[in-house]
Amino acid sequence: DLHTHSNISDGTLSPEQLVRAAGEIGIHTLALTDHDTMDGLIQAEGAAKELGIKLISGVEISSQWSRPATKKNYGVHIVALNMQHPEPLLALLEQQKQIRAVRAKQICDLLIPLIGEDIYAEVVAKVEHIPDRVTRTHIAKTLVEKGYVSRAQQAFDKYIKEGKKAYVKFDGLGLEETIQVIHASGGFAVLAHPTRYDLSATNIRYLIEIFAQFGGDAVELPPAVEPLGTRQMVDRMIAEHGLKVSVGSDFHGDNMPWIKLGNIPRVKEGQAGIWESFR
Repeated sequence: DLHTHSNISDGTLSPEQLVRAAGEIGIHTLALTDHDTMDGLIQAEGAAKELGIKLISGVEISSQWSRPATKKNYGVHIVALNMQHPEPLLALLEQQKQIRAVRAKQICDLLIPLIGEDIYAEVVAKVEHIPDRVTRTHIAKTLVEKGYVSRAQQAFDKYIKEGKKAYVKFDGLGLEETIQVIHASGGFAVLAHPTRYDLSATNIRYLIEIFAQFGGDAVELPPAVEPLGTRQMVDRMIAEHGLKVSVGSDFHGDNMPWIKLGNIPRVKEGQAGIWESFR
């Protein structure tokens, strides 16, 4: 499972608990890919060694891309895997952390006139008072606990997703620069969940095309719950551009109980797994 999250970002299990949960279901190779931080890896390493699990260094980076015809910027997540000398990437992540911290405060400020309360202190308390670890999931959870919405998705739909009054865009790195920094760190760049950005089929195909042009290494396969036609489209683009594949559950824990650790899509005959390139 090469795409998982701990409570160092927006998951609910600690890195150690995540590794132990992976061990209980027989996962032999695990990547911890928290959002814009690799801080949980040290915590996970001890449990991985104890259980004989191969722990892959990873991080899910918030990036952006655009189409020349429209000039509109789109958010995209790039999973970096198996960094051999991560210093360039770690320097980048420090910048991303500061962007994340500022964004969290901006969202909470925008919520004040909408709900009549400043919830920032309670949001930051969920991440051990470390502002750069706040994600929109933490804000949504706080809105649920305060009774402003009944469930987390409603918080996104009503307040904090794109187009809503408390939405703040994450101004991450451009796609090409993100891939370059990953490669400078001796890692592999994986396009995460390409069908989950609320894009048209045309834009998904274009995204995969430019990801390949910029030197991206692999595309994460869609989960089995997605339509067969969607998987077939992604498979065609992977083959057309000579990309490898990656598999991951995008496990978060109790806050997304429908996503199960280790529940990954099947690799089809002829597709090369990015893990085959790991040192």
